Amino acid sequence: MRVERVENPLSLKDKLVRFVFRVYQSTGGAYPALEWVENKPSPDDFEGFKKVYEPFLEFRLSEEFDELYVLRDEGGKIAGTVALVYNLKEKDAWWVPEEIKEEKTGLIEFFMVHPDYRGRGYGSKLLDFAIERLKNLGKEPYIITFPNLEAYSYYLRRGFIKVMDYREFVVLKHRGR
Repeated sequence: MRVERVENPLSLKDKLVRFVFRVYQSTGGAYPALEWVENKPSPDDFEGFKKVYEPFLEFRLSEEFDELYVLRDEGGKIAGTVALVYNLKEKDAWWVPEEIKEEKTGLIEFFMVHPDYRGRGYGSKLLDFAIERLKNLGKEPYIITFPNLEAYSYYLRRGFIKVMDYREFVVLKHRGR
């Protein structure tokens, strides 16, 4: 397994829509939350999911993410993803509280592991990579997530602490070492 930077994120859009749909299926439609969608597609409706998620993903890939990484298995299949967002002053990131929109803030986003690869340490590998990459850039790692997701307790176990509630989200910051 190797973490690799995606130089042209839009080139992976179709594969990433399918990847994220598998995550959506495996969480029974809990993640991604699709919080902007009034009638969420069922976890077995790929076309419905694609219709609402693909434009959002295209925006994130082209406008929001500063760096995108994938973890691939030996056959080249995407096993996990993580994105970094750190040029916050240049973005209309409504979901980021003003209190942390500063030069030193680095967000870990789009952090997912394909359900076929869960429980093998790949999430830890990706998260550790993202934290180190942000620190090497001089950034403080943050995660903005939903408090009811399974990932929330995972982040707390991995060294993140809650710093605030913001809208329907919770903002976590890595304690560092």
